[in-house]
Amino acid sequence: MWSRPTRSKPWLVDIVYAIYFLRSWAALAETTNATLGIGQLRGSQLLDHDFLYRCPLENITSNAVSTLNTLDLCNGVVIEEATIDQLQEYMTQRKISSMQLTTCYMNRVFQVEKYINPVLQLNPDALQIARKADAERAAGHIRGPLHGIPFAVKDNIATKDRLETTAGSLALVGSIVPRDAFVVDKLRKAGAVLMGKATLSEWADMRSTVYSEGYSANGGQSRSSYNLTVNPGGSSSGSAIAVANNVVPFTLGTETDGSVINPAERNAVVGIKPTVGLTSRAGVVPESEHQDTVGICARTVRDAAYALDAIYGVDVRDNYTFAQRGDTPNKGYAAALANHTALQGARFGLPWKSFWTFADTEQQSILLDLIDQIRTAGAIFVNNTEITDYQTLVSPDGWNWDYGTTRGRPNESEYTYIKIDFYNNLRSYLSELSNTSIRSVDDVINFNNQHPYAEGAEPGLNPAFASGQDGLLASAATQGIMNETYFQALHFCQNRTRQGIDDALRPSQSVKLDALLVPPDVGQTYQIAAQAGYPMVTIPAGVHSKSGMPFGLALMGTAFGEVELLKFASAIEDLQMARGGGRAKPLWKGLGVDNVPVESQCFGC
Repeated sequence: MWSRPTRSKPWLVDIVYAIYFLRSWAALAETTNATLGIGQLRGSQLLDHDFLYRCPLENITSNAVSTLNTLDLCNGVVIEEATIDQLQEYMTQRKISSMQLTTCYMNRVFQVEKYINPVLQLNPDALQIARKADAERAAGHIRGPLHGIPFAVKDNIATKDRLETTAGSLALVGSIVPRDAFVVDKLRKAGAVLMGKATLSEWADMRSTVYSEGYSANGGQSRSSYNLTVNPGGSSSGSAIAVANNVVPFTLGTETDGSVINPAERNAVVGIKPTVGLTSRAGVVPESEHQDTVGICARTVRDAAYALDAIYGVDVRDNYTFAQRGDTPNKGYAAALANHTALQGARFGLPWKSFWTFADTEQQSILLDLIDQIRTAGAIFVNNTEITDYQTLVSPDGWNWDYGTTRGRPNESEYTYIKIDFYNNLRSYLSELSNTSIRSVDDVINFNNQHPYAEGAEPGLNPAFASGQDGLLASAATQGIMNETYFQALHFCQNRTRQGIDDALRPSQSVKLDALLVPPDVGQTYQIAAQAGYPMVTIPAGVHSKSGMPFGLALMGTAFGEVELLKFASAIEDLQMARGGGRAKPLWKGLGVDNVPVESQCFGC
């Protein structure tokens, strides 16, 4: 663990940033046999060539992919792609302990860190937590399916321990949170072992409009092991990457608009984006109270459901969670999971004009083959299940959370209220921190201006933040004033998208669908669900032949409809496994390349 500066010595931030960044990117000073001062670093960034921190990695051998895709045995047992149930069986049979398991996963971090950088911080107390879990197991006290299982959380989810919570920003380095986030506290009580914090897109993509997805000043660039050169998905980038590469069995991420579903489907893992209000946001660095939700990445639907069972619930610190009362299952979500026989008689809709038409030809072909398999298993597909008024609500040019403004109507734009919510919600979150002078979006902007190169305060200073900090500036310009346009935009986006999804789920009075099946690589899918505050679940479905990047098949439902979504996601997953499908192994395309910024969104590549 590296020593972090306190707010009393802000001049150390640039120096520590340089040291840590260089270390995380394969120790530039060692590979070049050169020592660079901070003045040289800054000066070099003004030159017209590749970003300084594109550090050369060691020579890539022909068996490198096989090596990186293989985990060593852990005390003689296979943990590669192991499910939580399998890990519990190993521990029950005393083939492995939680301490041994945690150590093996930490070793995996060190094996892949220099290439894909999924973990920003390792928890120095992880082995102590694991030891306690082992002692409880030996005494006959097993808390549940997550007992002794390591996990990681996105670095915008607070933990009251020796880890830091920075949202990837150097501005929050050294700050102290008042308590664990509600979801972290619940996982601790479930016996899970917090192994570390996952990398992310800084400020969950709120700081810039043109940026390198998966990058933060405090954590560096995270990368997909399927193709290291392109967008890994975000903003919960490290959360998905860690699970995809067997660094941990499950992680927590957060989503405002796509930040769980997008990285999950782009890294061939299961992603659950719950209904807003099912999982508490207390202790989470906020973006918008109207759309923020804590979600999960895992390798199987069952593993994800175990995590959801542990974290959902009513929290007095988040009044949005009160809405779940009466709408959650008595026996939890894992109890609703099913095998492929549940598809017999299930009713699904394909909103073709709303979403499917925007998927590329190869993706459509692979997904429709899966749809045919689902139909053969007995499912019924209903026509005319479009999102109501999709012509107005759905951007024809890809994900665009300012689409209302693009149409000349900012009072119908998601971004209109998101940037105001961010200003107000962040101020509330920051007010509870200690050991920091950062209290507002304006303070973050000022900090970045004082550290312009590390934090990309202006366009051209840091290639990871091509547009500088224009997202923060846009939020600050509102000063958090909730004017008439704000309320019009919020009402329009929430009500129209909710109506659109609900109408599609009930195409006639006599027909009610179990879910809408959509291609989540089309960003407009999760955008509509995000504005509605409705749930989505994505499962791995295929891989693009050209880029090697995965894509998923997602299930979209109505508010607190997670039982149905998880039931049928698990049934489809079981169908895939029965027919020899499942998660594709990472291809490690571009191994040895460490470009910043990563290439464009690459949807459909």
